[in-house]
Amino acid sequence: MSAGGAAEGAAVGVTGLAAYVPAGRIGAADIAAASGLPEWVVRDKLGILEKVAPGDGEHPAAMGAFAAEEALARAGVDAADIDVVISITEEYKEYPVWTAGIKLAYDIGARRAYAYDIGQKCGTSVLGLKQAKDLLLADPEVHTVLVAGGYRNGDLIAFDDPNVRFMYNLAAGAGAAVVQRGRGHALLGSHIVTDGSFSLDVMVPVGGTVAPLTAERVSDYRLQVTDPAGMKERLEPTSLDNFVEVVRRAVAKSGAALQDVAYVAMLHVKRSAHQSLLERLGVDPSRSIYLEHYGHLGQIDQILSLRLAEERGLLQPGDLVVLVAAGVGYVWNAICLRWGATAPGRAFAGDGLRGVRPPHPAPLEATRPRGGTS
Repeated sequence: MSAGGAAEGAAVGVTGLAAYVPAGRIGAADIAAASGLPEWVVRDKLGILEKVAPGDGEHPAAMGAFAAEEALARAGVDAADIDVVISITEEYKEYPVWTAGIKLAYDIGARRAYAYDIGQKCGTSVLGLKQAKDLLLADPEVHTVLVAGGYRNGDLIAFDDPNVRFMYNLAAGAGAAVVQRGRGHALLGSHIVTDGSFSLDVMVPVGGTVAPLTAERVSDYRLQVTDPAGMKERLEPTSLDNFVEVVRRAVAKSGAALQDVAYVAMLHVKRSAHQSLLERLGVDPSRSIYLEHYGHLGQIDQILSLRLAEERGLLQPGDLVVLVAAGVGYVWNAICLRWGATAPGRAFAGDGLRGVRPPHPAPLEATRPRGGTS
């Protein structure tokens, strides 16, 4: 996607958008066999026909760089013209205690940009787009911001742990957005709600300062739920209401009403939750793509949904689009954009939606740090 002419009133807009989706898949039958669940439960209740599985070299920050290059091509922007890189790469990445955004900026050739990492779990893309907009409005020296990163938390899920059943959909992929002043798909209002009472419910319980990683604790280095029954009891009465609230407030801040929403780019959740949220919002199911062939790519879901909607011809200039997300901890967030006219960028040899990337000597050169042990 490249957005040439600015949408009406576009102070800040998305001019290039791309998703990188590895070609590998894990099917519902595989998940059923590994978890002991009936296959119909995986398909009909969890909403997973198949989910994305990463292959060789498909690490979070590296995939983010693949997506970034395609987004830049779609925007017709050179990496050398980027002023800021906001990395939305997940905390679980190539190396711990590591600045993924700085590496991504270097790998794509954004040598003039400064870079930093942000994290709001699966709400990070929405937060990144909000920060990019705010930065462009606040700093006259910033003209082009790249929001990019990758996700691979599916590695941290044990299918034989029924307590993480709601996370069996975790997968892998990457997304990127080029954000610029005065053109593109206009970024509008946003709203964020957090509730720290859930902050210790979902985590990798070892590998930090509380429980350092040891040989005896390696088997616990995976996502776990500390109080499954308590979390469900506390979350169910509030989660759907918070989803509705962040969408309603973001739409209102955009000077619109819920009936104006033309498309909802939503995270992958269980099938009934997807349907319930659309029903509460008054949005027809045809105006949102259910990611049953992809699973949950964390904070990449909204970018992936937009790219799929664009490819399927579901978005027209002037459409009001809402990106809505949630992340453990807990956060619910949403941001609106006004879809603008799409213009061609420059040629790109890859196809990120199908996991096809052009020949590239970097960033694959550095899956092990210099001076590290073999």
